[in-house]
Amino acid sequence: MTSPHRPATLDDVARLADVSRSTASRVVAGTGFASPAARERVRAAVDRLGYVPNPAARALVRGAGVRLVVAVSGTTRDVLDDPYVHRVVGAAAAACAAYPAGVVLHWLPLHDPAALGRVADDRGVAGVVLVNTTEPLLDAIPARLRGRVASIGIGSATVPSFDVDNAGGASQIVHHLYASGRRRIAMVTGPRWLSCAGRSVGAYRRIMREAGLPVRLVTGDFTADRGRAAAGELLARWPDTDAVFAVSDLTALGVIAGLRETGVQVPGDVAVAGFDDIPHAALSSPALTTASHPVGPIAAAAATAVLEGRPVAPVTSFPSALVRRTSA
Repeated sequence: MTSPHRPATLDDVARLADVSRSTASRVVAGTGFASPAARERVRAAVDRLGYVPNPAARALVRGAGVRLVVAVSGTTRDVLDDPYVHRVVGAAAAACAAYPAGVVLHWLPLHDPAALGRVADDRGVAGVVLVNTTEPLLDAIPARLRGRVASIGIGSATVPSFDVDNAGGASQIVHHLYASGRRRIAMVTGPRWLSCAGRSVGAYRRIMREAGLPVRLVTGDFTADRGRAAAGELLARWPDTDAVFAVSDLTALGVIAGLRETGVQVPGDVAVAGFDDIPHAALSSPALTTASHPVGPIAAAAATAVLEGRPVAPVTSFPSALVRRTSA
């Protein structure tokens, strides 16, 4: 028996149940093999001793899990190296501090939505925050994960969505470029498969059509390398371009580098603006005009929704504001 002055331990449970400590641990955690008889003795010992496992083990016992998975969809694992993803993980980890849960980063191959099923098979998973969400991915969410998934991006009737107002931020940037006298404004977009990136493109198209200006689009992928290459493509196709709006700050910084390599001055010859307001945007030369993207609050809200399991609004949109600097 245990002393009345101290709580029961797992060793006490194992001793009373006449099993090894590892067997007692497996039964309490609900993982691994143990014979039916051993399970019964361990459960009886837990009840008799009033044993209370630590929060993580307790979560496993009730099937709540101890890991929040940040699952990022992308064509390759390189998507996990995106600074945006790092910010999502950091904010999710901070939100998890109040719960018995840690954070795991996981790549979901773009053309294998069923990979999410393998995540669902892990009893240690408390829930999933989807990043770069696509409709096929939403359709592939296993039944056993229902009610434990939130999306940073598009959502569905059963998966709440948390995201920035891409269209609103993009509109502010394009209007700012127009107000500064730019009339031949090109845009470097995000990947075509990412639905939420299309909102920025839609806002750009609408404003350009309303102003009677030509639409000039080059496909990007949120990377600086693609931005550098896109700068060359833009100048080759439309040498009179006087402004570039890139759908991410990294891409915009790549555009600036690409323009400089060809002797184009920013903002003298071509103004450049991005989207995200990453920390480096204010430190670049010239400092990057952009639109704010409250990644931290968005990721924290998505993580909290998953961990608390309470009903939330189907769509939660966070505002974006123009951040004026010297590049445009």
